[in-house]
Amino acid sequence: MTVAVVALAAAGCGKSSTDSKASDTESGTYTGKGIGLAYDIGGKGDQSFNDAAYAGLQKAEKEFKISGQDIEPQDGESDADKVQRLTQLAQSGHNPVIGVGFVYGPAVKEVAAKFPNITFGIIDDDNVKAANVADLVFHEEQASYLAGVAAAKASKKAHIGFIGGVDIPLIHKFQAGYVQGAKSVNPNIKIESQYLTETPQEGGFSSPDKGKDAASGQIEAGADVLYHAAGLSGQGVISEAAAKKVWAIGVDSDQYSQSSLAAYKDYILGSALKNVGGAVYDLVKSVVDGKPLSGVVRGSLSNDGVGFADTNPKYKAMPDVVAAVDKAKKAIVDGMVTVKSD
Repeated sequence: MTVAVVALAAAGCGKSSTDSKASDTESGTYTGKGIGLAYDIGGKGDQSFNDAAYAGLQKAEKEFKISGQDIEPQDGESDADKVQRLTQLAQSGHNPVIGVGFVYGPAVKEVAAKFPNITFGIIDDDNVKAANVADLVFHEEQASYLAGVAAAKASKKAHIGFIGGVDIPLIHKFQAGYVQGAKSVNPNIKIESQYLTETPQEGGFSSPDKGKDAASGQIEAGADVLYHAAGLSGQGVISEAAAKKVWAIGVDSDQYSQSSLAAYKDYILGSALKNVGGAVYDLVKSVVDGKPLSGVVRGSLSNDGVGFADTNPKYKAMPDVVAAVDKAKKAIVDGMVTVKSD
């Protein structure tokens, strides 16, 4: 059931290379100056979205023997700051240059036009259409559907919750899939839903305290399984769920297996996976191989771009939950179920 995601064991604590020295691979086909990676809000250490991208960078560095430079975002930064960051990476000869998150869309579009011989990647935006840009996107709603099935089957109260980081179309996909999956199990299930902020700048993806407060409210209302799509804020959701001894479902990465969440892992039922690390790795490989990806590259259940992590032994000890999730995955892959994205 588990997606073969790039491991996050070292994510968030490893030191990436900032060596800009040219480094060929063994085949001699790559002459760039390494991988350029610019993080989304929350930065490295979120044990979720950004760390998954970093894990992909690390794997590519090791396998292809090339360097990488990763750059953190700044609080309250503008699109101009993102343009400057990507320009810096491109001017240094990094190839590919990847913006982690839809917030980089305008900046990638602008900078890619100035550096046509460099491949750019943009994660979570399929609107940047250029010959040298790969739009790395995912069917998040499919993974979230599985999370909804798991939540509905595991709930003892027929009452679950969803906490989104920011009220934007991307996160609506997570909510839509989750609700549809849960209602496929129990049409009458009660679902609490909340978004932490209206805009990313307000900290919806980077404020564990906001996640904790939202989780506390939903648990008090009666929810006994909480699914978050909130980046770093999700750590607050998970910690509060563990404190109140209810289930949490993680997102993007296998949060049960992450060291910073080890104190809460017994209450992490599973995670809706998005193989961001695999997308980063695949883009780097395509550049190294001399056949750079471009256009929309979408991860789904059928190509292991998304999935549901089943690492927790307590999850595996619930055969009815496991069977329901496996059945739901097969139905989606076989085209028997179409998951809505809004």
